[in-house]
Amino acid sequence: MKKTALLFASLLCANTPLHADFNLNSVTPNDIKNALQSAPFPQPSALSLQPSADWTIMVFMNGKSNIEPFALNDMNRFETVGSSEKVNIVVELGRSKGLDNDTQADGDWEGVRRYLVVRDADKDRITSPVLMDLGKADMGDYREAVSFVKWARANYPADRYMLIIWDHGWGWLDPKKPDENHVDDPTAPSKSISHDFVTGSYIKTTELGGIFREAGKVDLYASMACFMQMAEVAYELKDGADVIVGSEEIIQLPSFNFEDFFALMLKNPQAPPDKAGLYLVDTFKEMYSRPEYSDMLEKSKYGTQLSAIRSAKLPAFAKLVKDWAGVAMAVDDTAACKKAKEGVLRFEVGDEVTDPDKQLSFYGDLYHFIALVNAGLNPALPGADKFRTAGEDLQKFIAEELVIKNVYQGKDRTGKEYSNTHGIAIDIPGKPGTLIEYNDTYGELAFEKASNWRKFRKYLERIN
Repeated sequence: MKKTALLFASLLCANTPLHADFNLNSVTPNDIKNALQSAPFPQPSALSLQPSADWTIMVFMNGKSNIEPFALNDMNRFETVGSSEKVNIVVELGRSKGLDNDTQADGDWEGVRRYLVVRDADKDRITSPVLMDLGKADMGDYREAVSFVKWARANYPADRYMLIIWDHGWGWLDPKKPDENHVDDPTAPSKSISHDFVTGSYIKTTELGGIFREAGKVDLYASMACFMQMAEVAYELKDGADVIVGSEEIIQLPSFNFEDFFALMLKNPQAPPDKAGLYLVDTFKEMYSRPEYSDMLEKSKYGTQLSAIRSAKLPAFAKLVKDWAGVAMAVDDTAACKKAKEGVLRFEVGDEVTDPDKQLSFYGDLYHFIALVNAGLNPALPGADKFRTAGEDLQKFIAEELVIKNVYQGKDRTGKEYSNTHGIAIDIPGKPGTLIEYNDTYGELAFEKASNWRKFRKYLERIN
């Protein structure tokens, strides 16, 4: 499976701080190390109902796929820190038998279990007690995520909540009918998020918001899944979380820096959502910047990126996008738009075989696209000044209002720098061609209804 092969790469990452009051000059690798080594962390006094904590971190970890070994490994990483009286870490973990990369680790059980993560020193075996065995629960059904969140809230109440969905991701793409995409076929590409390869189900982009409408809003949401930090996905989540963390690009493994993120949360349990989001982003940068990954960076053809954004800014962002796209079509500088389409940093939807020049890929960084349009803009065209200003206003909003922080490292396989990422991707059609089969459900997305971006997508499709 092409996407799995890409997931197995591990790279470094770096960043340009956006906020002087909180960056890696204030949260240093030594700070993280000291937090992690401040043993022992206080452990919860009971495994059932707890007094209200500062944070409950909920991880919906769908390992019922070809990345099962990494799910089990990450669960063991969680246990190097464990929960405390102030921070609950609860997990719904699923695994299966007979799929690609199946492992017999940890007793080779199958099904879905819920845990309160307890600290231990065994990195090869999960020792946190099983609180619930859900059997063959469908982790590709958004209602299962709702059930998990409701259970966690009831049993581990807290002042603040975080939800992480852990699995494959494919941005906004998902079909109208599951049987039209054969998600249960391990040779087929994955769609949306949380793909249960046993049942063939997955959580559609348009269902993401339903998790929070039914289970309650959280303070911080993160996708440990590829391609999910894009306008189309974030807009579905905007009413469900104050801060949204995700990647524009493929999420490399070993995924997030869970050990250090959890350590910082236990060290600073009263951290507000924006600071907790920064902890997640900064520890991600620190992990991929360690010397042991330098050889992988040299050999790899993929970069890495992660960002945290403010959901409250998404409506204003959508309006600026709509205004900019409207002016773009009115000015009609097709030469500038064509050059931007060719030069924008696109994310790895295809591979070297299916998209050798990386021009069919249709996910790109919006800020970079605007910069390239403005660089090639013909100033003699009527409305050119207004178009340039609209683009600059949108770029400023992304950098100063929408994105809390963006981190990145490396170059893509065509030589483009990941410094061209700015924290939010969007669907930017490339050259004509099909990388994967999907139904065009773009019109169902909340972002499309707020921005009318589909009209601009069609405009770009005509420019080749």
